[in-house]
Amino acid sequence: MAVGGNAIRGTRVGSGPMGEQDHGHHAERISVSYWDSLGNETVRYYAAGVPEEEIPDVVDHPHSGLPAGRDKDNPPQVARNEPYKTHLAYVKERRTDEEAEQLLDEALQKLRDRRGE
Repeated sequence: MAVGGNAIRGTRVGSGPMGEQDHGHHAERISVSYWDSLGNETVRYYAAGVPEEEIPDVVDHPHSGLPAGRDKDNPPQVARNEPYKTHLAYVKERRTDEEAEQLLDEALQKLRDRRGE
């Protein structure tokens, strides 16, 4: 086996001279800082032409997972997760026991009328 090495190892074939800084046109951009409730900062970059109302007020911090806002002194708080509710739980919130009993009686009466009982 021949001793030696690969002549192109460690080079970027076809990409131009090493250290070339002009790899195309860079669009203007703005940086926006966000802070979470632990004081961690994250920076997001947006195109300079984006209207202010399209830049989000709250993002998820990539390391802590907490919501991060643009106001350093008032970061957003973690939203409390509501437990999963069944359809029956939502119905019970809207109806009293008496209303439920009345609706059940009406439904049973309609069923009996259809069956001819």
